[in-house]
Amino acid sequence: MTSATDPSTALTPFPNHTQLPESDGTFVKNWQEHPQSILLTDSITPVLKQLHPEDQYCIGQDLGIYWRLTDPPERGAEAPDWFYVGNVPPLLDGQTRRSYVLWREFIAPLIALEFVSGDGSEERDKTPWKGKFWIYEQVIHPAFYGIYEVNKASVEVYKLIGGQYQLLAANERGHYPITRLGVELGLWHGVYQNAQLPWLRWWDLQGNLLLTGEERAEQERQRADRLTAQLRSLGIEPEV
Repeated sequence: MTSATDPSTALTPFPNHTQLPESDGTFVKNWQEHPQSILLTDSITPVLKQLHPEDQYCIGQDLGIYWRLTDPPERGAEAPDWFYVGNVPPLLDGQTRRSYVLWREFIAPLIALEFVSGDGSEERDKTPWKGKFWIYEQVIHPAFYGIYEVNKASVEVYKLIGGQYQLLAANERGHYPITRLGVELGLWHGVYQNAQLPWLRWWDLQGNLLLTGEERAEQERQRADRLTAQLRSLGIEPEV
C-alpha cells in the first residue's frame, strides 16, 4: 500500500485526472442531489461568465478531488456534491475533467457543498485523515464549506479562518455572503423540477434571486405579455 508520505512514490510518476477512478462505484444517495446541483450551476453560470470572460473556471458535481495517493486510489479522494474553482481551465489537455487532482492543480476550491443524505455525521466528521470535515479543513482548504440538509430545511456555512473552519452567522436575509463571487447562499422554498422543497440557491448581494435559464425565459415571456396587453389597451396591435 502506498501513500503520499511513502518515499517509494517518488520513483513513480503521479497519475493525472484521466488515470484516476472517477467513481468509487457507489450510487447517488438521494434523488435530489442531481437536480440540486443543476439548480446551483444553472443559476450561477451568468455570474461566473462575467467573472471569467475567458471561461477559466471549473464546477464539480460529484467530481472526485484527489488529495493524496493511496491504494486503491479512490480512498485518497473526496467528492463534494458541488464545488467551484476559479482560474483553472475547464478542460485538461483537451479532455473533460474526470477528477480534480490537487497535486497537479494546486488551486483549492473557493466553495465546496455537501448535501446530507443521512444524519449529517459524515459531513461533520473531524476524524484525522478520514473525516470529511477534517479533510476539507486541513487538506483541501475550500475557503467556504457548506452542509445542506434538505430534510431539516437547514444549511450551515463555514469559512476558513486561520486554518480552521468557523461557523458563519446568516445575514438579515438568512443568507451567507460569498463576497468573492458577489453572491449569497441560502434556502429558497419553492418548486423546482416538479418538487416543492427548501432548495439551496444563490442571490446577489442586494438580495435578488439568481434565476435559472428557464426562469429567465419565463420572466421575459411574462414581460412580453404585459407589453402586448398594454399596447392593445391603447388600440395598438403589436408587430408579430
